[in-house]
Amino acid sequence: MKKILLVAVISMFAIVAAACSSDKESSSSGDGEKSSSSDKPVIIKFSHVTAIDSVKGKAADRFAELVAEKTDGKAKVEVYPSSQLYGDADELDALVSGNVHMIAPSVTKMVKLDPRWQYVDMPFLFEDQDHARKFFESDVAQTILNSDQLANNDIMGLEFWENGFKHFSDNKHPLKTPEDFKGLKFRAQAGKVLESQFNALNAGSATISFGETYAALQQGTVDGQENTFNNFDTQKYQEVQKYLTTSEHGRLDYAIFVNKSFWEGMPEDIRTQVEEALKEATELEWQLAADENEASFENIKNSGKVEVTELTPEERQKFVDALQPVYDEFSDDITPELLEGIRSLK
Repeated sequence: MKKILLVAVISMFAIVAAACSSDKESSSSGDGEKSSSSDKPVIIKFSHVTAIDSVKGKAADRFAELVAEKTDGKAKVEVYPSSQLYGDADELDALVSGNVHMIAPSVTKMVKLDPRWQYVDMPFLFEDQDHARKFFESDVAQTILNSDQLANNDIMGLEFWENGFKHFSDNKHPLKTPEDFKGLKFRAQAGKVLESQFNALNAGSATISFGETYAALQQGTVDGQENTFNNFDTQKYQEVQKYLTTSEHGRLDYAIFVNKSFWEGMPEDIRTQVEEALKEATELEWQLAADENEASFENIKNSGKVEVTELTPEERQKFVDALQPVYDEFSDDITPELLEGIRSLK
């Protein structure tokens, strides 16, 4: 009996010791997102709405590869493309709630948090590609990427990813002057600035989703649209549009936003490596966007289906003058400081 009791006591001590050891190990390793010494990698859920083979999709996948390389597997980016987790309408709420950690929406989606993001729709604000790039890397850009309005919603902005300049197209006649827009109706993204833009040109506008634009053009619901060369080409608008003007009047750009609490809660060494990976992926994204827009422009011209009008500096200035009312209406909302800050980077 004594031997049996002794064995039982020893067994009990062994169980308690094992449990204590397990608790100690668990306590020292954390949840995999707090300590760089954990065996579990930091998981970064990156949700976006475009296809895997899009510019954004390719850059996101490269970012994931770079993170794995730079952190030696201590961080892992799980990329969810094509709205697999969340779409345009709910990805921002998912970021705030922490259901995803990173998104790359069109910057216009941020207008509901900070009206200054409407800058992207202001006509002819950017002179050329170099001007846009200077803005992306400037202190001026940091004023909206890291604004109080975003921080109050537990959001941080990290980098700009570009799509490119927008150009006008229609199926009625060439658009060489502001007067050529009178009476036409254009598909546009949602936004008061774009509505004002077309009003200033005596044209109408209709908010139609990107995926439904081809059908709207084909059926004559609208006469024209505005988009980048690459969107025009990949959406096959040359089948339903006869005229394209290389206006470069506005921008379509994305930005990388993260959940602030999650990002700041990462171990500093891992966060630094992840941010280095993001910068490299951003450089790739910029180059891909430029290359694909250039290739798409050649495709459009070579299709033989679209008459392309390239504006002279004098013709461009007529559009600038005609669209001044947009600035009169929205400068206070976007703030003179931001608009002048962008202009000063030319």
